[in-house]
Amino acid sequence: MVFEGLHFAVGPGDYLHLKGKNGSGKSTLLRLVAGLLPAYSGTLTWGDSDIAGAAAARSEDMIYSGHQHGLKPVLTLRENMKSLYQLMTGLHLDDETLEVSAEGFGLLRLVDQPLKYFSSGQTHRAALLRFLLLDRPIWLMDEPTVGLDSENRARLEAFMQAHLDGGGMIIAASHDPIGLLGRSLDLDGFKASKVHLEQWL
Repeated sequence: MVFEGLHFAVGPGDYLHLKGKNGSGKSTLLRLVAGLLPAYSGTLTWGDSDIAGAAAARSEDMIYSGHQHGLKPVLTLRENMKSLYQLMTGLHLDDETLEVSAEGFGLLRLVDQPLKYFSSGQTHRAALLRFLLLDRPIWLMDEPTVGLDSENRARLEAFMQAHLDGGGMIIAASHDPIGLLGRSLDLDGFKASKVHLEQWL
């Protein structure tokens, strides 16, 4: 068990900052909300609907980015984003929309370069482009500031604030402070007291 007794609610315009030591369950909670992990018990609702197990990749309501950026190094940024967009929406991403978003993160000059030539910071910014390209109300972000310099941290914070101002919601796990007004949830306070033996098949 990673945590127990955990409860929270997020509404339009809300930012929830997940805090806690390494291993406290921040990434686990985000993956659970994203539908990538099953919950041992409890409920997860979006409005009146139970969304437990509704993976973010299949949902029109949320988008998730974790430690693994999910981009193919042999493809260009343009090819990666077009593939991701089609996979998650079934639609074609036009070049103008892509280039405007890439410019917002300072990546326009790299849009036709393979990801294998990107620095770690450039790769991370490329992964964050999905939040600008996909119109989904719930953003689930795991360590979104990792590898970003001060200029690109400011860009990211501006994009996050704009999403909140438009009625969007953000749940983000980060050891770094992010310059947004919101609530904090410290996962260290929900450490599980129960011990369940692991069952092997």
